[in-house]
Amino acid sequence: MGSLPETEHPVKALGYAARDTSGVLSPINFSRRETGDEDVRFKVLYCGVCHSDLHSVKNEWFNAKYPMIPGHEIVGVVTEVGSKVKKVKVGDKVGVGCMVGSCRSCDQCASDQEQYCPKMVQTYNDSTTTTYGGYSDHMVANEHFIISWPENLPLDGGAPLLCAGITVYSPMRYYGLDKPGMHVGVVGLGGLGHVAVKFLKALGVKVTVISTNPKKKEEAISNLGADLFLVSHDQAQMQGAVSSMDGIIDTVSADHPLVPLIGLLRPNGKLVLVGAPTKPHELPAFPLLFGRKLVGGSLIGGIKETQEMIDFAAKHNITAAIELIPIDYINTAMERLAKADVRYRFVIDVANTLK
Repeated sequence: MGSLPETEHPVKALGYAARDTSGVLSPINFSRRETGDEDVRFKVLYCGVCHSDLHSVKNEWFNAKYPMIPGHEIVGVVTEVGSKVKKVKVGDKVGVGCMVGSCRSCDQCASDQEQYCPKMVQTYNDSTTTTYGGYSDHMVANEHFIISWPENLPLDGGAPLLCAGITVYSPMRYYGLDKPGMHVGVVGLGGLGHVAVKFLKALGVKVTVISTNPKKKEEAISNLGADLFLVSHDQAQMQGAVSSMDGIIDTVSADHPLVPLIGLLRPNGKLVLVGAPTKPHELPAFPLLFGRKLVGGSLIGGIKETQEMIDFAAKHNITAAIELIPIDYINTAMERLAKADVRYRFVIDVANTLK
């Protein structure tokens, strides 16, 4: 199953790919590069299924390159390292998230913000070069983009943290919504939202979950430890929470109004968008002016911060709630994901089911 001997080039690989906008995934034979001096090759054990995988395979963001092998929440075990690799050795557990390259010399890269490098290379479906993701038997990446995996962090439940985890952790840190005693709202209790609640609680923050679905209250409070729960279309509930929050992490990628959320913020409060609805938000100026409020955005995090997040998750026993699936179930999983029929992340058992 693992990589072929390094003397063979290109290295044969097996994966699951979408061939067209139907998004249907099926087995594909392809190849990966030889292990360069600074490269790490690893056998893929688990790969999370991100909502962006679904958007990408169906070309909903209008940038698809086929055949496309998705997957950017990848964990595995190192099988080979290049001669200059210092970070990891054969047999180590590692992860790869949403990036596998950047220029390494611009201001963004110099400040450990590779995700904003103009030459950032995405783990799959990159616009400038051909990259294939983690729905495959093995990966090879430059050691800089390899995350060292803590011994006590489960591989399967930890995999989604490489995208979902860093996507919510980075804005908490950058926008200063990580101080004990603060009150932060989380909009949407899905793959990102449930992880956001766990990180905020571990940071000592008071958490309110804001959802359209009243049935999620029990889950939010009893299972995830949120302090409060608001039904976003219940005007009485929303009114009762006006000007009560220091910040809000909005994880929702469906069309939804921002003005009621801005109303929940205290003066100087921050609404941070990490979800990406295809339809533009409506954003009047007055709710921002009255209270000096901020609407910001955030995209994943840099490699240094991703490692910090993974280490923090290991220390505080934070994993995603997952449903482990065989790879031949992926098309059904995608259909269910489109209907939000998963709690909260599918993870593919790659090593045991991709043969």
